[in-house]
This record gives sequence, structure tokens and C-alpha cells, in this order.
Amino acid sequence: MSDTIGIYIDIDDAAHLVARCRLVTKRRHSTSIFQYDDTWLKYEGRFSLDPENLPLSSAPIYTRTDKSCLPGAIRDTAPDRWGQKLIQRAHRKQGEDRQLTEFDYLLGMNDDTRIGALRYKLPDEVNFNHDIRGYRVPPLIQLPALLDAAKAVGNGRETDAELRMLLNEGSPLGGARPKSAIQDGDDLAIAKFPKSDDGRSIAHGEVLALTLAREAGISAATARIETVAERNVSIIKRFDRRDGQRIPFLSAMSLLGKTDGEGGTYTEIAEMIRKHSSAPTEDLHELFRRIVFNVVISNHDDHLRNHGFLHDAGEQWRLSPAYDLNPVPGFQTDGRLETAISDKGDEASLELALDACAHFKLKPDEAKVIIAGIKAVAANWQQAASRLGMSAADQKIYASAFTG
Repeated sequence: MSDTIGIYIDIDDAAHLVARCRLVTKRRHSTSIFQYDDTWLKYEGRFSLDPENLPLSSAPIYTRTDKSCLPGAIRDTAPDRWGQKLIQRAHRKQGEDRQLTEFDYLLGMNDDTRIGALRYKLPDEVNFNHDIRGYRVPPLIQLPALLDAAKAVGNGRETDAELRMLLNEGSPLGGARPKSAIQDGDDLAIAKFPKSDDGRSIAHGEVLALTLAREAGISAATARIETVAERNVSIIKRFDRRDGQRIPFLSAMSLLGKTDGEGGTYTEIAEMIRKHSSAPTEDLHELFRRIVFNVVISNHDDHLRNHGFLHDAGEQWRLSPAYDLNPVPGFQTDGRLETAISDKGDEASLELALDACAHFKLKPDEAKVIIAGIKAVAANWQQAASRLGMSAADQKIYASAFTG
């Protein structure tokens, strides 16, 4: 494989070269060299792919960390752990036993379903399909086959056909859980599947959280439950597509210049909003609501990769809809958030949230109103759970997430 990829963005139905990224490997350590193309720097509608870490400049930008050698904006578009597993299996089935590079993973997924707007092409490629030829995103009707394929991968007994069916996965959002991109009517969506060792309906928990978030005035991804052969699947509409157009996406982790496993604070995210949002007050209030909501529903999956931004205009970015909200039963026994509220601690504490409200352009009385409103919505979680079809047994399991 070539050590250089071209990075493109669609503008007016044509793919424009934005930058190139090259990998340099020495003694098992890799460094990437990112450089904007001169035509992009001269383009009237140009913008940086990451206003903090990839500023518009003709100078090369070097990246190398223990976790990844790719710039965060590119790393955000790479497959997650589930997608990486599929790509590893595909290479093994082709008889390849070499160490895969980050470019192998980046190019080993379907271009149509990749998160955000970035598209990648090797120097000798004529399109963006890479090794996935003639593939299309499966329609909703294929959920039973996709479920069976995901189960086979989990058991290590997948066929070539099942692996090809799943290799369209185009989103790094969602961690290691099995999933697939699907076409849901006119919308691109993600279908998240159950695992054999799940002790509860994870799908119902996530859809419930997203539903309650919207009822609490939070911008959140649209989701619903589909039951296929008594197995619950969450269908989550992709928010990085609008009228068929791709919207550039950037995770909070990347904007903060961090990598997987590194902690951060909501007040740090708030500072990025102040610097780069086109509606900072609105986004700051929104972020505060999410802090309170995460505490109230015991969401222990709020790490920096699960906060994102969508490109708005020029160098401005807006907080993306909330996603990957997962109530965790028994969470109160630990009581800590993945992203700390502030530098005063990572406790899942409404008191800490209230203490930090000024960082989000809120007065204490205003913050208290938000807290009371979200608590009132969450108090009715069982009614919402019943409307979604959550079983009485699962409601009993989830109760501790909402009543701590």
C-alpha cells in the first residue's frame, strides 16, 4: 500500500483535494505528515479540518503519539474496535498475516458510510471504493441477515459473504459493540446489535436515554427500537448527513488534542465552544444540560470521543447532537463520569455541575431551573420505557440508573 493518501471533501457535487497525509515508519514507530494542498488554501470557501491542531497553512504538520500517528480529524473517521475486528478478519481470510497500518484500517471501510465529510484516495485509485467493490449500504429489510452475520463474527465462524455484508460499517461512534450502517428509507442510519452475553436490552437503554434527552430539551440523535426474531436492535439516524450532503465532523477528543484513554473536562470542551462555535451561548447551555442529564441517568459512557462538533461555516463549528447515551445500572456505586465536570473532580455530582455553571454562561438560579427540569423528565423514565416496549424485567434492572 502507498504511504500517502489524498484527503478530499465534496463541494458542489465534486470531490476537491484538501490535503495529503503521509506515513513514515522507522523502527516500528510511525509518524504522519499532514499538509494542505495549495488549491485548497486558495479556495474561497476553505476551512481547517481542525481549527486547533490543523490550522490552515502550507507548512507540514507532524503527528505521532503512543496511540495513533494520525491527526485527530482523520482518526475520527477511522473504524472503531468493531470495525477494526472486521478488517482484521478480512485480511486474514485473504491470507495476509502482516501488521496492519492505520491506513489499512482507514481505507478498509465503505466510503459511503464513513462518518463526517472526509474521503480518502490512494495516488493510483480512480475512486473512493478501495477494496470494497460493488457494495451498497444494506436496507433495513436486511436486518435479520445482518444480525446473524454479527453473531457469527462474535463466535468466530463468519463466512466471507457475512464479513463482506458487515464491512460497510462507517462510523467510529459506538465502541466495540457489533453494528452496521443501514439505509433506513431516505436516511443513513446505524443499527446496533445485541451481544450474546448482554444481561439486559442495551438497545432499549440507549433509545430510552436519547428519547428522554430530547424531552429534556437536549439536541440528540433520533433513535428507535426494531425487534427482529425476539432480538432488540437500536436504529439511530446519522446526524452527519443533511439532504444527501456530508457534514464535516470533529470529536471533542480531537479538538482538545487528546487521544483515546486521555481524560478531559467539560469545562475544557466549553472553552473550545467559546473559541469556535458560531452560537457559543446556545452551545454552552446545551453542554450544561448534557452534564446534568448524564449525572441524572447514570451515563458512564461520556468519554471525549462521545462528544462531537459539526462544521458550520468558515472556521466555526457547532456542538453535534448527543449520541451514545447509555444508562448504567448500579452506576451510583462508582459515581464518576468519564469526562470530569471540571478540574474539581470527576464525581457524577449535580453540586459540582452547579458549582461550574459560570463556565457555561449560566447564573446559579438559571442552572437550578435546568437541573430541576431534567430531573422532572427523568423521573418519568418508566412511562417512557414502557412506551418503547422495554420489558418489566429490564425496567427492574435499569431502575438503579435512574433512582440513585
